[in-house]
Amino acid sequence: MKSIESETKRVIFARFFENEELLETIAEVARRNNINSGFFFLIGTLKEVVLGYYKDGKYLAIEKPGPLEIASGLGNISIKDGSELVVHGHVVVSDLEGNAFGGHVLPGCLVDATVEFVLVEVERGILKRKLDARRNLFLWSIVR
Repeated sequence: MKSIESETKRVIFARFFENEELLETIAEVARRNNINSGFFFLIGTLKEVVLGYYKDGKYLAIEKPGPLEIASGLGNISIKDGSELVVHGHVVVSDLEGNAFGGHVLPGCLVDATVEFVLVEVERGILKRKLDARRNLFLWSIVR
């Protein structure tokens, strides 16, 4: 295990609108506010969701039509290869019957009524990702 300590710098609040793509909109909030290290929380509704389940070095896509309630959403913002912004998010969504589904957020999640989003910035550039060839994933590289 490796760990580092950081300070909270800013908290950004945003509301997402109908038909906005979830990952793109999270990335846009981060870019507009010049944030490349942080963590986020979100709640709201989606028209459809595409979740990922990691297996054998890749994400298998699980598509669920809506409407869906985001029961829990969280993730982090980091950078890889020195400058590429990475949004890593997970959500648990529920349908009209209360059935819950969760996983890694993949492209294709469309906002329904709204998403309420909170982004907490931490010390600039502290969260970096490096390729772990064994797992074929860009994982946190915990270094100063």
